[in-house]
Amino acid sequence: MSNQALIQNILTAIGGAENIDNVTNCMTRMRVKLKDNSKVDMEKLKNTDRVLGVVEAETLQIVLGPGTAKKVTDELIETHQLNRGLNPQDDPMATNVNESTGVTADWQGNKESVKQSRKQSPLRRGLELIANIFIPMIPAIIAAGLFSGLSTLIGQLIAQEVVAGNFWEGTRILFSLLGTSFLGYFAIYTGVNSAKQFGATEALGGMVGAMSIAAPLIDFATLLGLYNADQPLNSILTTGKGGIIGVIIGVWVLSKIEKIVRKHTPDVLDLIVTPFVTLLITGLLMVMVIMPVSGYVSDILVNFLNLFIGSSNPIISVLSGYILSAVFLPMVLLGLHHGLIPIYAIQLENLGGVSLFPVLAMAGAGQVGAAIAIYLYARKRNNQRLQKIITGALPAGFLGVGEPLIYGVTLPLGKPFITAGLGAGFGGAYVMLMGVQSTAWGPSGLVAIPLMFPDKMIHYFIGLVIAYIGGFIMTRLFMKPSDLELLD
Repeated sequence: MSNQALIQNILTAIGGAENIDNVTNCMTRMRVKLKDNSKVDMEKLKNTDRVLGVVEAETLQIVLGPGTAKKVTDELIETHQLNRGLNPQDDPMATNVNESTGVTADWQGNKESVKQSRKQSPLRRGLELIANIFIPMIPAIIAAGLFSGLSTLIGQLIAQEVVAGNFWEGTRILFSLLGTSFLGYFAIYTGVNSAKQFGATEALGGMVGAMSIAAPLIDFATLLGLYNADQPLNSILTTGKGGIIGVIIGVWVLSKIEKIVRKHTPDVLDLIVTPFVTLLITGLLMVMVIMPVSGYVSDILVNFLNLFIGSSNPIISVLSGYILSAVFLPMVLLGLHHGLIPIYAIQLENLGGVSLFPVLAMAGAGQVGAAIAIYLYARKRNNQRLQKIITGALPAGFLGVGEPLIYGVTLPLGKPFITAGLGAGFGGAYVMLMGVQSTAWGPSGLVAIPLMFPDKMIHYFIGLVIAYIGGFIMTRLFMKPSDLELLD
């Protein structure tokens, strides 16, 4: 079936293009905001060929799979001249994997129930806002990280004289260029996306991000006596000071100032006066207050992380790695994991690599081990339905997408949700002990191996295996076949 035929079938089931208020997509789903939900023929939509599943929520979510979701959404918008909605908040770990028809109805429904039961506290709204800023950048983060890692690997091979010649040197430079094109200007992209979320002009948000890394900032800091030429990193004000935290705060301030200035500016002068005055005020606040203060906070956070994550004490490394991996799944369940994204970015900016992401990635591997143990129990009890769910969800689990296993298997059973985390902790302890770092963050599981620094890839893989085994053993120790009665 062609994309156009799929689009027509979807439109028929949801009440036509005229029933669509706006539409957008995430990695695997088309998300449709409808004018009248009563016009939807849900059974027809769920049975449409190439539709992998449907989640009934405030925004109708039609699961089409990676790649297909974007292509079909783009064609739908172009063909019928529809409004494109804002990029949705989605799980950063749920990328690059098809959602199996065999488990969609179970785990997605459970997930939505869990989400809807959460109270929208200010903290959670703030975390979701952070997620909305960074999630659209994940494909670029992954690509840039891969290119940077490959550039580093080729550079090492050249230095060791394993390879030589202009071809390899040219390849190294090209990969470095591609990686730097995003990671080197990460602050600008953060500024643009922050402006989208705060309702500011996107280009002005990008300028705030660019200001934080622009070379003239050093001249300005020197003039004010805030720059330490002997130890630039200890300067009160310098390029990159405050990192993305400063950029996000700066763009939030920009959004407030822009609205006030525009409100008091005559329409005929708006195009000139509003951006000029807004940027002037925001710029002064950025260099005089926001960057120094957020830089101070960022330095404290980095130093605190180094006490645990970067500790040279093997006992501390093992304990911190175990605890972080073991508690990550409850954080995902509560929606708190989005708050870790700025920490990833701070580590990347300050340390050149991310050590927290590889440790937390072990949590999904613990789920896989637990699911395998449950599968064996399901076979013993001849539970065909549970076997089918696990069989469909395991490939996604190995590739780093844990939602089908969490919401379809371990969370409904309760006990294995805990044992999976306890088992994952062993993999996290190993990864932390071996100092594994990644060049970016994104999907976990086996597909994250290329994101690791070349000399740490093998240790990341060993960590996954340990987490698989740990999740399996802990689940076998604390569960009995009779515990599956909930899903019989």
